[in-house]
Amino acid sequence: MKKKILGLLACTALAASIAVGVSAEDDVITVGFAQVGHESDWRTASTKSAQDVFSADNGYDLQFVDCDNDSAVQLEAVRNFIEQDVDYIIIDPIVATGWDTVLTECEEAGIPVIVIDRTIDDSDKYVAWVGSDFLKEGIACGEWLKAYAEAKGIEEINALVIEGTNGSSAQIGRTDGFKQVADENGWTILDSQDGDFTQAGGQEVMESFIKSYEGQFNVVIAQNDNEAYGAQDAMKAAGISYGPEGDVVLVSFDGNKPAMEALQAGELTAVFECNPLAAPAVEEVIKQLEAGETPEKTQYITEGWYANEDVVTSITIDGNEEPVTQMTDEVLAGRAY
Repeated sequence: MKKKILGLLACTALAASIAVGVSAEDDVITVGFAQVGHESDWRTASTKSAQDVFSADNGYDLQFVDCDNDSAVQLEAVRNFIEQDVDYIIIDPIVATGWDTVLTECEEAGIPVIVIDRTIDDSDKYVAWVGSDFLKEGIACGEWLKAYAEAKGIEEINALVIEGTNGSSAQIGRTDGFKQVADENGWTILDSQDGDFTQAGGQEVMESFIKSYEGQFNVVIAQNDNEAYGAQDAMKAAGISYGPEGDVVLVSFDGNKPAMEALQAGELTAVFECNPLAAPAVEEVIKQLEAGETPEKTQYITEGWYANEDVVTSITIDGNEEPVTQMTDEVLAGRAY
């Protein structure tokens, strides 16, 4: 391992003589990755991005653990990485709290931690976080809906929210951001329930919503693509139309290619992107650390907002005008995931 070899060289002449015989295999950088799970298309894309970047061909040994949405398993995975004495640890935290003790253990072991996607709220003992601004995503959804309703002559918003995994930073940010705009505009959020970022969860929540609120709602906010697919299944079964030509405005977050295809087909009204391809940025962090440099603590990935129609071409967030892209064949062909 490069950094350990350099440390030996700095210690003694004997270490230097040993290092001369080190094989190319010892130059491999070992990375432990504790992934949330495999609950969504987004997660699959995130995992593939890491496997592509941290490959043997690129000089890495990736130790990957799918934690299957179990926080206890994730903490155990990180501790196992410490035992293995990996060079770097990547964590996509299932929940935002409960991390200080194990991150202290990483710090004491001298292993840098890089957090991706979701955030950690109870510790700052990591070198960098790479991911999305979830609060901004929620605000963007609300600002788009405000402009869309005005353009379409929708006078009243009665929304249902299918939230992501309770306690995750994506769920917290998207919920708070959308609610901020809803409160500012006097909208009614009829109900908000946890769909656990899965299609089955989205369908179950939507079925419950239909029983309780049928005929009362005109907007459904699904906090990821898979939950939106579940909501579609439930509404189809109940004979409720949705999308730009339907009775219900259906909005999703993430923006994997199948969702973008559904958006273009009119099965979704808008999608707010959450880019899963964090691994290249994480590799840049590792390269900086290998070079003795200090990376930026917080690094946001570029994302965009997409709609089926071009009735809203831009929205304003924190005083900045941002484009809303209509989904076309050309835009769809350019999607990387």
